[in-house]
Amino acid sequence: MDHPLLQALVERHGVPVVDDASIDAFFAGAARPHALLFFSGVGAPRPETSDVAVLFPELLKAFAGHVQGALVAPEAEAKLKSRFQVFVFPSVVVTRGGQPVAVLPKILDWADYREKIAAALSPDAPVLVAAQGPKTEFAFVR
Repeated sequence: MDHPLLQALVERHGVPVVDDASIDAFFAGAARPHALLFFSGVGAPRPETSDVAVLFPELLKAFAGHVQGALVAPEAEAKLKSRFQVFVFPSVVVTRGGQPVAVLPKILDWADYREKIAAALSPDAPVLVAAQGPKTEFAFVR
């Protein structure tokens, strides 16, 4: 992992890295039903990635006892983004039982993160359903 703030998440904060082969085991071994997944989008330069990387451990602390967190391996993001309804990078995904409940794209105000995550942790928060029909995806290349 080349991004120093993502390395810090893993090394300093103990955030596990998941990929398409390990994510189901991450959910199966979870002590809590809810998780926060960080899709960094480091494959293309995005200034918000650093901001969210700094904020992510603070979100885990703020919701300690309610969620566990994981960093989605950058090489697995393309395979996992549709499963978790991620269309913009970076994104924080709130899951319940391995299903997406909320997707928080880019960087938000702290109060917005707190409000949206708290709402997603509600037992009656609906699971996100994949949109049906035609879909267009844009890829930015240099």
